[in-house]
Amino acid sequence: MTSNLYAGRTLAFLGDAVWSLVVRENLIAMGYTKANQLQQLSIGYVSAKAQAYFYERLHEEQFFSEQEEELFKRGRNSNVGSAPKNTEVQIYRISTGFEALVGALYLDQKHERINELWNRAVKLKEEYNGTNHVW
Repeated sequence: MTSNLYAGRTLAFLGDAVWSLVVRENLIAMGYTKANQLQQLSIGYVSAKAQAYFYERLHEEQFFSEQEEELFKRGRNSNVGSAPKNTEVQIYRISTGFEALVGALYLDQKHERINELWNRAVKLKEEYNGTNHVW
């Protein structure tokens, strides 16, 4: 399969599941085993606010290729409907773009790139937590 065959919203649907699995697998590999703890930790990576933060910081660092930025925009600009009540529309759209990018990377079998994204997200979350902010 290739990501070019799918709309941004479809890529985001897949990317949501892929990112959630990446987060869960890696948290378990880090030694976390208690279900409640895993759930709480995963929120720091899968919430719309976290995903938007990761994208914005990595975009500033020019982490993404031109093609990846286009995939992000395809998801961000897709008709996402209404955002959840506790999330600003802009944040929700950015997180949808992030998920679309992850979904496209998965379909294009760029698993190493997804791992690079995970590793950078971990570092960004550590930096963010050092500022005493909470998602």
